[in-house]
Amino acid sequence: MRGCASSRLVVGLDGRSGAGKSTIARAIAATSDLDIAVITGDDFYSGGTNEQWDRRTVDEKLASVIDWRAQRTVLSDLRESGIAEWHPFDFDHPDWADPAARTSMPLTRIRHGDLTVLEGAYSCRPELHDVLDLKVLVDVSLGERRQRLAGRDGSAYLDDWEQRWLASENHYFSEVMPPERFNLIIDARG
Repeated sequence: MRGCASSRLVVGLDGRSGAGKSTIARAIAATSDLDIAVITGDDFYSGGTNEQWDRRTVDEKLASVIDWRAQRTVLSDLRESGIAEWHPFDFDHPDWADPAARTSMPLTRIRHGDLTVLEGAYSCRPELHDVLDLKVLVDVSLGERRQRLAGRDGSAYLDDWEQRWLASENHYFSEVMPPERFNLIIDARG
């Protein structure tokens, strides 16, 4: 395998909000006999406050929503040494624009499993292709995703999500990473 000294596999599990990426990653880790390391993409949030986000263009949102450079470092460290560390973003921090929101949480440390899964929206962005062995898209209809998001976070969140996030996800999954750029598509309908 490319970049691996052994049979270790690095998978990007991408998809729109509410598609079921986290659920699938947890299920794989819980039911497999393999040693599986799961990296949560939301740990690398870097989009700032709602006010900062709302002022950005779609391209600026894609460039800044997730710190893909930090994700790249984690995946590269896993490939090179078998161990990686990072501080997850603190979603409970009072000021998301404060750099401390990205460093105040305890350090997460993992070792490379037989399978390492980077799960989250934007986890298969082109800047990570050379450190991913497999790019997987989790696909679900907008109606089902809306239902899941409303059930998980409430209808007020759903309205806010659509205003803030839908345009950047649409751009990413139609222009940057359309379905044909993935190695595998999972239909995750309930």
